[in-house]
Amino acid sequence: MVSADISWAVIRDNSCFLLKKRGVKKPFSTEPCNLTNRNAMRYNGLVNTKVVGVAAAADNKGFVVTTKRAKLAHRPGKSMVATTMKAGAGRSLHKMKGALVKQRYRKDLTKAALRRAAAISRSQKALPARKGSKVAKKE
Repeated sequence: MVSADISWAVIRDNSCFLLKKRGVKKPFSTEPCNLTNRNAMRYNGLVNTKVVGVAAAADNKGFVVTTKRAKLAHRPGKSMVATTMKAGAGRSLHKMKGALVKQRYRKDLTKAALRRAAAISRSQKALPARKGSKVAKKE
């Protein structure tokens, strides 16, 4: 297995996940397990041995936290572990924070992961009924 620094030097400028736009100094990145979609080594989901990814659950109830097992770095198919969190926004965010900080798994990515998970759970929340909206009455 190649070190993270060497593999980052190879894919930093040329990758199928890069999104280069005119007028933007740093390109965006669309690879899985990149929490901020920035093209930086810290957030890169391909080169690091430990990565964190947050995505919406398939049934739009909760979110899925994906982590990489460092010992299985040479077997990419088996290295990812997905955990679905559906216990409500507050409890799920608290459990995810505990998993990242208390178990010392990428403490530097905790804030970005919490922000992404909170945004996902906020987007799944039903919008409140607006005042003054005309609803068809049943007769």
